[in-house]
Amino acid sequence: MPVLLAAVLSDAVDQVLTPGDLGLTTDKPTLDSIQLPLLTEAAAQTLAGWTKMDLFLHRRDTLKLALGASLVLAAERMLGGTAHAVGRGVKGFDADTAAALEEVTTFFTQADAARGGGLYRSAIVAQLAEVARRIEDGVPPFLKTRVFTATADLAALAGWVSHDSGRYATAQRYWSYGIYAAGEAGQRDRGVEIVTRMSHQMIFLGHTRDALDLLGVAAKKATLPATRALVASQTGRVHAALGCERNAERYLGAADELISGGLGNPPGWVAYFGAAEHAGARAVSARDLAAAGRRPSPASRHFTDALSLRTPGFERVKVMDRIGLAAALFDEGEAEQGAAEAQQALDEAARLDSTLVASRLNILLAAARPYRTAAVEGVRSRAAALAASRPTAVAA
Repeated sequence: MPVLLAAVLSDAVDQVLTPGDLGLTTDKPTLDSIQLPLLTEAAAQTLAGWTKMDLFLHRRDTLKLALGASLVLAAERMLGGTAHAVGRGVKGFDADTAAALEEVTTFFTQADAARGGGLYRSAIVAQLAEVARRIEDGVPPFLKTRVFTATADLAALAGWVSHDSGRYATAQRYWSYGIYAAGEAGQRDRGVEIVTRMSHQMIFLGHTRDALDLLGVAAKKATLPATRALVASQTGRVHAALGCERNAERYLGAADELISGGLGNPPGWVAYFGAAEHAGARAVSARDLAAAGRRPSPASRHFTDALSLRTPGFERVKVMDRIGLAAALFDEGEAEQGAAEAQQALDEAARLDSTLVASRLNILLAAARPYRTAAVEGVRSRAAALAASRPTAVAA
């Protein structure tokens, strides 16, 4: 019966659907994969399963991290697929609930950028669970674009704060739904931006080849100047992590050109990317290339540029830039200046709940290791204590 239903519906929507796409392969959604069914209600049911597992098992990330071909093919499928609603229900949303979803997503996005996601993660996931329930009840056609645009933003944020809390496999699930929702909203570039987040996670976890493959998928779909520049900037960053200076400069230079030519009036979900974010990418690229024995321009110069360009409200990334600047100064032999920057960075980092910041503290500790002055010892002591209180991963 599931096979017959899939065949009939495939004819109806003029797209090949499998029983799994309809949610008919098992009694419950399959949670082990980041693949989503193509049909709206079945995909929302899977999302609801992920949020339920996340909220009830709040101390553990029990899902399996997707890597290699399964990760890249899933991203490619989601960016290229077209979702279809089966049901005719329209009771899940009205104009007021759509507005409320937009407002709460904006609030959580701003709070995460300013304070880190650890404090708000459970609330964001709970909100996403409620959205999944309402989508299963149905979305009126006249609200579809608006609802799924906000849902894509909320799912992208849920993925980011999960990543920032060390829940890497859970983050992948929420990001995958974000890409799906962006497709429902007809905003493919929104899905591209979320793929770059998945790529960022792969860089963070040391899977640089997977990061590069994900960005290759994203590059084929990006159309807006801002998303094209973002993909180019991050691709250069990955090549730097691989120690390939020539390719790194090629892509970083392409991002330079796009930014200097103007990114127009980008949508809010990618408005964070510009000269400041690209300067940060150049900074970490210079750091990685120097570690690989190359001789790029000093990373400290790019971190300084990034800090000077950051706008208010992005406190977490500013702290990461300042920690990066201090570590770069240590690497460049400027121990006294590095210690001064580090003390300011530690003052700011103490106010954030972020494993991304904690990972930068470990880089700072490594950079300070060769020095034995009193100022550096003070930095080392404070950084070690703060890093210990902000573990970089949730215990499995």
